[in-house]
Amino acid sequence: MNSPRLIRSCLLTTLSVGLVAAAAVAPAHADRPAETAAAAVTFSDTFDGPAGSGVDSAKWQLETGDNVNNHERQYYTPGTDNAKLDGQGNLVIEARRENPGNYQCWYGACEYTSARLNTSGKFTATYGHVEARMKIPRGQGIWPAFWMLGQDIGEVGWPNSGEIDIMENVGFEPSTVHGTIHGPGYSGSGGIGAGYTLPNGEAFADAFHTFAVDWAPEKITWSVDGNVYQTRTPADLNGNRWVFDKPFFLILNLAVGGYWPGDPDGSTTFPQQLVVDEVKVTTSDG
Repeated sequence: MNSPRLIRSCLLTTLSVGLVAAAAVAPAHADRPAETAAAAVTFSDTFDGPAGSGVDSAKWQLETGDNVNNHERQYYTPGTDNAKLDGQGNLVIEARRENPGNYQCWYGACEYTSARLNTSGKFTATYGHVEARMKIPRGQGIWPAFWMLGQDIGEVGWPNSGEIDIMENVGFEPSTVHGTIHGPGYSGSGGIGAGYTLPNGEAFADAFHTFAVDWAPEKITWSVDGNVYQTRTPADLNGNRWVFDKPFFLILNLAVGGYWPGDPDGSTTFPQQLVVDEVKVTTSDG
C-alpha cells in the first residue's frame, strides 16, 4: 500500500538504519494492552522548563547533519535552533523551509532544517511499556517518528542491531500511523508491521495522541491511545532471527521529504511542529 523506505542514517555513528512502510490497517478500537502490576518508571521526560530552553542533556543528545540514504531533504541542527521547550511542558521539534547556516546536503544547499534527538549512551531499555504523548505535524512530505535502535548498532551494524518503530506518519496519510520492526532478513522493504487508522477521517495532527509499545521477551505489542493494533513475535519472522531481547535507545525526529513520504509540494506549509508532551518508559515484574 505504501512505497518502501530505504535507509536513514544513524548520524552519531557511521552506520545506517532503515524504515519501511507497513501495509496493514487495524480497526480504530481494539483490545487494550494488559495492565501491569507495580510499574516502575525507568525514564520520564515531561519537558518542563523555560520557553526557549534546550532539552535535558542528561537524557537526550541531538544528532546533526543530513541524510542521503532516504533522500530526506532536511538538515538536523544542533542546540535549540529546531528543538526547544515551549514553557508549557512540551518539547517542540520544528521543521522549517530555511537555511540560515548555509548547510550543505546531499543534493546541494539544504532547503529545510529540523531536529533529531536520541538517548544513546544516556538511557536504554530492555522490555517495558514505552510511550510518547505527541501532537504530530501535517502536510505532504512531512515525516515524524518515535522509534528505537539496538544500543549495539556500533558493534553489529544495522539491521542486526534491530529497530522498533513505535510511531511513524507520512503526511499524505493524515489519519494513519505505522509501527514496524526491522532485523536481519526483514529490513528495508521487508520490515514487518502494520498501520493504525483513526475513525471518521480524523487527522492525527488535530490532537495529542499516545503512541506506545508493550515489549516483553519475544513479544512486542503496539497501541494508540491504549488501543492495541498489532503484536509481533518470532513466529512472524519466517525463520529469521529475533533481535529484540537486549537494550535499545530512544529516538525522536521530524524528517522532511524522502523516498517514502515524497517531497513537500505547493500544498505544504512551514513551519511544521512535532509537539511532544511526555516520553515515558515503565517496567514491571507483574
